[in-house]
Amino acid sequence: MKTQKELPISGEFTRPAQGMSARQMTNAFFMLVSREILRFGRIWLQTILPPMIMTSLYFVVFGHLIGPRVGEIDGVPYINYLVPGLILMAVITQSYANVVSSFYGAKFARHVEELLVSPMPHWLIILGYLAGGVARGLSVGAAVTLVALFFADLQVHDVLALILVAALTSAVFSLGGMINAIYANSFDHISIVPTFVLTPLTYLGGVFYSIHMLPPFWQQVSMFNPILYIINGFRYAMLGISDVPVYTAYLILLVTIVVLFAYTLRLFRKGIGMRG
Repeated sequence: MKTQKELPISGEFTRPAQGMSARQMTNAFFMLVSREILRFGRIWLQTILPPMIMTSLYFVVFGHLIGPRVGEIDGVPYINYLVPGLILMAVITQSYANVVSSFYGAKFARHVEELLVSPMPHWLIILGYLAGGVARGLSVGAAVTLVALFFADLQVHDVLALILVAALTSAVFSLGGMINAIYANSFDHISIVPTFVLTPLTYLGGVFYSIHMLPPFWQQVSMFNPILYIINGFRYAMLGISDVPVYTAYLILLVTIVVLFAYTLRLFRKGIGMRG
C-alpha cells in the first residue's frame, strides 16, 4: 500500500504534500472567512457597539465643545475635519484587534494545529484571517460613519478612493495583528503593540489636528509617522484636503501589505510561534 508523502512544516506538525483544487481552496477560504465574521458578529455588543459609543463621545467633546473654539481647518468646519480620522482610527484598531485575538485564541486553544496540518496552503490561511479582519474593520467603519451622520454634514470627495484606502488600511493592520499573535506567548503580549505603538502613532497621526498647526520641529517629526499619510489619504478622499502628498499614502499602504504578507508567510513556513 502506498503511503502519503508528508512534508514537515514546524516541529511536530506535518501536512499532506498533495494540493487542493481551486474549488476546494475557494470553499476552504469562505469557510474560514465566514467563521471569522460569525465570531465578531455574534458578539457585536463588544465588537461594533463600543467604537460607535466612543466616536459619539469624541464628537461631543472635540466637535461640539472644542470645535467652536478651533473654527475651521483648511476651510472645513472642525467637526467635519474630525470625521475621516475617527472613522479610520476605528478601522485600524478593530482590524488589528480582530486578527490578533482570533489567531492567538486559535493558538491558545490548540486548534490552529488543525489548520497547519490541513492541505490548505499557508497563503490561503493568511488570506482567510486577513479577510476576516478587513470585514470587521470595514463593518465598524461603516457603523462609525452612520454615527458621524448625526453630528456632521458628510460630503465624500471620491467614493472609490475612500473605499480603497479603508480596505488597504484594514489589510495592513490585520496583517500586523497576525504577526503580533504569532509572536505572542500570552494574552498580555497581544496588548503591548496596540497600547505602546498603535495608539500613540494613531493619536499623533493627525486625527484631531492638522500638522500645520504644530511647530516646525514637530511637523518634521510627524513626517516619520506612516499613519499620518494614511489618515490624510483617507481625509483627502472624503474632504478633498490633505497635509501631505496623497499618492504617498497609497504607496505606503501597498508596500506595507506586500512586506507584511511576505513576512507572515515566512513565519508560517518556518513554524515560528505556532504553538500556543
